[in-house]
Amino acid sequence: AGPDGWHTAGVPRLGVPAIMMCDGPNGLRKQSKGADMLGFTKSEPATCFPTESALACSFDPDLIESVGQALGEEASDAGVSMLLGPGINMKRSPLCGRNFEYYAEDPYLSGTLAAAHIRGAQSVGVGSSLKHFAGNSQEKARMTSDSVISSRALHEIYLRAFSIAVKQHPMSVMTAYNRLNGVYCSQNSNLITRILREAWHYDGM
Repeated sequence: AGPDGWHTAGVPRLGVPAIMMCDGPNGLRKQSKGADMLGFTKSEPATCFPTESALACSFDPDLIESVGQALGEEASDAGVSMLLGPGINMKRSPLCGRNFEYYAEDPYLSGTLAAAHIRGAQSVGVGSSLKHFAGNSQEKARMTSDSVISSRALHEIYLRAFSIAVKQHPMSVMTAYNRLNGVYCSQNSNLITRILREAWHYDGM
């Protein structure tokens, strides 16, 4: 929750300011006036980088780290504290409307490149928000869909990229909108507490 779609709620009595977060899968999407997820509100001009799906074809973590750093520098100049990315969901269907935002079908490649992106952005003081944790494989009904995934497939395919990228200590991990095996990801204690916090020792937001 926050005062609008892009800012956190500050705590003035503790000296904690509100910070601005922006999408940034292949370029900073800063909406200064209004906020929407569909692109109806204009964004400020920004550099357009290749999509994650195109960058992954390079198999080059150093290149992705330099893109992350450039995105971080542009965000910092624009007064943005956190980039909502990288996205590393698995491409399980060619019909997923956000496949362009994800690196690859391979969890090792996705995790390695996401780690490089996080290193680059956070090297200049801009936080990364690794997303969407986890099992977000479609756009249709993404707020209500249920990803039913066996334990083995979950750990070997869907969570593997996250487990690699989390080692770079992204400032935050964004939960997915969908349910995972019947429980919404934002309320899923197995996903957030037992796996992310306890097994992977993640201590960010």
